[in-house]
Amino acid sequence: MTTLPPTPTRPVDDPDARAEAARLLRGGALVAFPTETVYGLGADATNEDAVARIFAAKDRPRFNPLISHVPTSDAAFALGQATAGAERLAAAHWPGPLTMVLQRHPGCPIAWLTSAGLETVALRVPGSAAARSLLAEADRPIAAPSANRSGRVSPTTAAHVAEELDGRAALILDGGPCPVGLESTVIDLSGDRPRLLRPGAVTREQIEALLGPVELAVEGDAITAPGMLASHYAPNASVRLDATERRPGEAFLDFGATVSDADADLSPSRDLLAAAAKLFAALRVLDRPGVATIAVAPIPTEGLGAAINDRLRRAAAPRS
Repeated sequence: MTTLPPTPTRPVDDPDARAEAARLLRGGALVAFPTETVYGLGADATNEDAVARIFAAKDRPRFNPLISHVPTSDAAFALGQATAGAERLAAAHWPGPLTMVLQRHPGCPIAWLTSAGLETVALRVPGSAAARSLLAEADRPIAAPSANRSGRVSPTTAAHVAEELDGRAALILDGGPCPVGLESTVIDLSGDRPRLLRPGAVTREQIEALLGPVELAVEGDAITAPGMLASHYAPNASVRLDATERRPGEAFLDFGATVSDADADLSPSRDLLAAAAKLFAALRVLDRPGVATIAVAPIPTEGLGAAINDRLRRAAAPRS
C-alpha cells in the first residue's frame, strides 16, 4: 500500500495561508477549510478533474451532488436562477448555514459532475468570514462537501479532517472548532413549491415564516442534494436512539443529564445550539475500541432538534 505524505495544516486567519489555498484551488488541488457548519473538502467546482478528486478522496458515490460555495448572494444568483423566495431567504439567511437548490442558468460554468448531471445547482454563501475571504480570493465557485470519508461522521475540527483524509488534500486550513457543528439546511427552490431536503441550523419554521408551507423530502426521493442518503454521518459503532439506560458494551451519549453514568452529555442544560455544535465531536470520542454501540438519549424535535435528530437517524440507519 502506498503511504501518502501528511497534509500540511496552516491557520485560516493567516492571509498568506489563504493565498496559498486559493492558488492550490485554482490549480485543481483539494483544500480542506472551515466554515461555520463543518469543515469542507474544497475543489474548483468548474473543473471536472478537480471535482473528480473530491469523489475519489472521499470514496463518495458520483450520484450524490455537491454544494458549490461562493462569497456573495450576487455570485450565487449568477449561477442559479433566483426566485422571489430565494431572494427573500438570501436577504435573511445569507451569509449563513443555508443551501439553496436552484435551476442552472444557461451557460452556468459549474461542472456537470459537481451537480451529478442534474439541471440544478446547490449553492451556499457561508457565514464564516474567513471562508468567504478564501472564496473571493479563489475567484470561482468551490465545491466543498464535508471533509471526511463518505458516510462517516462529519469533521468539526482540523484534527478530525487529518484523521479522515490525511494525505488526500494539498492543505488543511485550521479555524478551530466549527460553531454550528451540523451541515447546512438544504432547501430546493427549483420546482413549483419549496421542499426541505435536509434540516439544519436555519429551521423549517424560519423558512416557512418567509415562504409559507414547505414540503419535506421523504426516504426514497431522488438524490438531488447532499445529506439525503439513508445511511450517513455514521461512526464505526452502531447507534441506538431514544435510549434511557446504558446496556452492556455501550457508550452513553446523554442530553439534559438524564442518567448518572453517561460518557458524555451534549448539553446538561438542554441547549440545542450547544448540542448541535458538540454532536459530531462527541460521536467521534465515543466511537472507540470496545464500544459496540453508542446509545443516545432522546433529543427534542422542535427547532434545531429536527436537524440533530435527522443526523442521528441517518447515523443509526442500516449500513450499506
